[in-house]
Amino acid sequence: MTLALSANGAGNKRMQKSDLTSARIRSAWLFLSPMLIVLAVVAGWPLLRTIWLGFTDANLTDLSQTTFIGLENYYVTFDGEAYGVLVDPDWWNAVWNTLWFTVVSVSLETIFGLFIALVLNAEFKGRGFVRAAVLIPWAIPTVVSAQMWGWMLHDQFGVLNEILLTIGLISQPIAWTADPDTAMWAVIMVDVWKTTPFMALLILAGLQMLPGDIYEAARVDGVHPVRVFFKVTLPLIKPALMVAIVFRALDALRIFDLIYVLTSNSSDTMSMSVYARQQLVDFQEVGYGSAAATLLFLIVAVMTTLTLMAGNVKLSEDPR
Repeated sequence: MTLALSANGAGNKRMQKSDLTSARIRSAWLFLSPMLIVLAVVAGWPLLRTIWLGFTDANLTDLSQTTFIGLENYYVTFDGEAYGVLVDPDWWNAVWNTLWFTVVSVSLETIFGLFIALVLNAEFKGRGFVRAAVLIPWAIPTVVSAQMWGWMLHDQFGVLNEILLTIGLISQPIAWTADPDTAMWAVIMVDVWKTTPFMALLILAGLQMLPGDIYEAARVDGVHPVRVFFKVTLPLIKPALMVAIVFRALDALRIFDLIYVLTSNSSDTMSMSVYARQQLVDFQEVGYGSAAATLLFLIVAVMTTLTLMAGNVKLSEDPR
């Protein structure tokens, strides 16, 4: 009799808990629904229209006169010759430039951001001022930063060439943003300077949440700080680190303003966004440019999914 009553009580508690969970889920969807509706209107409709225009011959001169042409903007053969975004060498050059820029810039920003976050997490006099000062490059608008660095990197009157010439590292001025050998590295350098504080801020937030008793125990046990970092700190901040990497990778894959201001339509640094803009505005081929923009969206979605999957695999492993 007692066992039966206990079982009924446990069952009632589970039912109450299930009802409470369902009520919380319904409330969450209720509060999220206005934001989801606005997001669907603001982001969903332009995305769907861009995808649709990619299947048409729309031109900027007269968008009312459009004809459905299927996949011709992506790939079509005519008189034995292949045409379309998927066989355009300029497109694949833009894809390579974007991926190279993303991998190098995000990797450098992660390393530098982690180092800065560790420094800012330590106790020292004037830490608040240093934290505020570090965020200044990130707070400056990208176009302003790009224009400022464009003057600094100028081959005739740029301050960077003047400094390098004075200390004897170079014998003649370098056209940093015009030379094919240095243009992409110049863009990466400016992006790392600007966005590393963003990475440091997210990583610092993860460091602030770590329990202090773990480090106290490691100090008492005499564990070397380097071993503590790799065995304790790094595994514990992996969630924050992955969030920072995903956010930064999304921005890097969609890079436009920094590259366009520094190097305009140069094929040496042209990203996928710059390529799509060139087709849409300069050549006024809305259908062709929309096809390129759709491919950019698909590439960003695939890369984000793969990054999240890799992060989940790593986070599910035992940090020991």
